[in-house]
Amino acid sequence: MNGNWLRVSPDDLELARTDLGWAYKIAMAGRDDNSGRWTATDKAWNGLDFLLDRLGFGIPLVLGAQSFVELPDVEPDSEEMFDFLEDLEDDWGYGPPSYLTPVQVAAAASRLAALTEDDLIRGVDPQELNRAEVYPGTWERPGELAWVTHYLPDVRSFFAAAAKDGEAVICWLD
Repeated sequence: MNGNWLRVSPDDLELARTDLGWAYKIAMAGRDDNSGRWTATDKAWNGLDFLLDRLGFGIPLVLGAQSFVELPDVEPDSEEMFDFLEDLEDDWGYGPPSYLTPVQVAAAASRLAALTEDDLIRGVDPQELNRAEVYPGTWERPGELAWVTHYLPDVRSFFAAAAKDGEAVICWLD
């Protein structure tokens, strides 16, 4: 299970809102083109999300703030949700993608610019992540928190570039 981001122009975001199949094709092409429009946090996505939330980051950087697909109002792990996702055409791996608007991307980039790796894990007990059942659940191993923080410089650069270009970011797990 990996966290992914794709930088898109506001026009491409509008097109993605009406054609997620098209967006999926550009997302997969973005992985291969080395343009810097795609990046990933691999399996560290949930740890990063937890640590940012713990700091009161306020922007759902990893999972996105806006949904492309209206999800049913049921428990996330329920049979109804499983059935809905099973029939969903726009599943990009672990459900449909979501996104951050250019305004949200700019706000995230600003907050990330001031954040250090030490800030991210200061005072964190790895057992907090285990108790919260944060994926991948191996937080007691030495170096696991450092593994998450090593993604921060790339995340910072990615969001700074997207903000500079006035772009939105599509977010998904696969």
